[in-house]
Amino acid sequence: MKKNLFLMIYVGLFLFLPFNAEAQTPAKILKDATKALGSKKDVKAVDSWQKKGLIIRLKDGASGEVLIQAAKPTFYNSVFDIKGFESEVGYNGKSGWIRDSREGLRTFTGDESEDFKAEVFYRNWQWIDYKKQKAKIRGEGTIIVDGIATNVVTLTNTKGVPIKLYFDAKTDLLRREEIRTGDKTQVFEYGDYRPINGVQEAFLMNTMIDGEKYAVKFDQILHNQPIANAEFNFPKLSDQPLPDIPQLLKELQANQDEIEKILEDYTYKQQIIKRELEDDGKLRVTESETFQLSFYEGYRIQRLIAKDGKPLSANEQKDADEDAQKRVREIAKEVAKEEKKNVSQGSDGTPDGDGRKISIAEVLRASKLINPRREVLKGRDVVVFDFEPDPNFDFKNAKSFLKFFGKTAGVMWIDEQDKQVARIEAELFDSFKVGGGLLAKLRKGASFTLEQDRINDEIWLPTLADINLSVRVLLFGGVKVNQEIKSFDYEKFKTEVIDAKVDELKDQE
Repeated sequence: MKKNLFLMIYVGLFLFLPFNAEAQTPAKILKDATKALGSKKDVKAVDSWQKKGLIIRLKDGASGEVLIQAAKPTFYNSVFDIKGFESEVGYNGKSGWIRDSREGLRTFTGDESEDFKAEVFYRNWQWIDYKKQKAKIRGEGTIIVDGIATNVVTLTNTKGVPIKLYFDAKTDLLRREEIRTGDKTQVFEYGDYRPINGVQEAFLMNTMIDGEKYAVKFDQILHNQPIANAEFNFPKLSDQPLPDIPQLLKELQANQDEIEKILEDYTYKQQIIKRELEDDGKLRVTESETFQLSFYEGYRIQRLIAKDGKPLSANEQKDADEDAQKRVREIAKEVAKEEKKNVSQGSDGTPDGDGRKISIAEVLRASKLINPRREVLKGRDVVVFDFEPDPNFDFKNAKSFLKFFGKTAGVMWIDEQDKQVARIEAELFDSFKVGGGLLAKLRKGASFTLEQDRINDEIWLPTLADINLSVRVLLFGGVKVNQEIKSFDYEKFKTEVIDAKVDELKDQE
């Protein structure tokens, strides 16, 4: 009898476990969740949506109107007003912002910005095409939430931003979301699903905002209604006049020219940290290199000094020093050629060689600056612009780096006193071909963040860069680049990098 009982249990486990394991894979959970919403075709056909209704603050029962709306590819806006307390967030495809009656209005930066971008993308596209977006999914198991069996899946984008999703194990409908915003986690709970144009929509939502609990009851949900882009723009709350843009660009260029003169008196360290998004959705450091940076004739010279946080060996450092010296000689030779050409052709003497600093003023002249506003960044007054390519600029015949910016859009912070760019966040909205597509192609969605600080009250130098891109290299397939670049240990000195050999090269030209 015991043997028969054990045999029955064994056979039962053998038959049950493989089916159960397959049913609980995160891919299967998301697939079933899509079916629960409606047909995949109908779900993907929703290019915009608007939700209007009543929001109730649970602690005192106070209520007001709420509007939440989104439009593909990356537009989003949510606003409510309860007895004079207003709260609003928005993303216009270039920058995200937040305002409320207590803390005012500001543009998202740093982790908050990346987290909000991830949320906006999710609001528009959900989990439907996570494979195309190169997102990672991870099953967190089945748990009981409010007495209901719930399947949990974490969806992580290429920048390592997670969104945790909870699905009813019986209906497969979304019951809860946990979305990170900086150092906080927003929680949204859903119920009362009804079909709208063949797609199930939740007419009840509970959420928590800044520690306050709210209940939202939607009375109207619309799909694919026209929504003007202006609905998502940064609100204009001040009539304070902004700088004249042409004059600002002129001052930016003049200031950059001044910086070029004193740049060669500075050196600093720069650490390049390479990261990789692993299957568990975590960004992990794979390797790092630290360089000593200096400048000569406006060109950057990198000297490797450490790998993975450890100093180079004596032989490795010798090789790195020789590479840096070789680079100096190459620059001197190139500069000598340019000088000779300028004398014969009457050129303005401004080479556009590899390693030379890009002129931000040139980039801005090729851009259309919109949504100007005043803010404070790191205690300094800044003017903030969203930017996109200027349709009247001749990108076809422009320099290569300007052609790249002809396919980017983002937001820029300009220090109002020093007329220097303090921060840039940008994204590639279309693929960019390197070498006409013969060498490589950067895929759309590539993004980068650059930040500068004022050093020694006289010069602005880079402090942080974050680069995330996917590039298809000819004959080598796809390559992903995820890097954080930190600059530090700024020192002022009077460089004497031109040795006798370099002078000889100049004389030979």
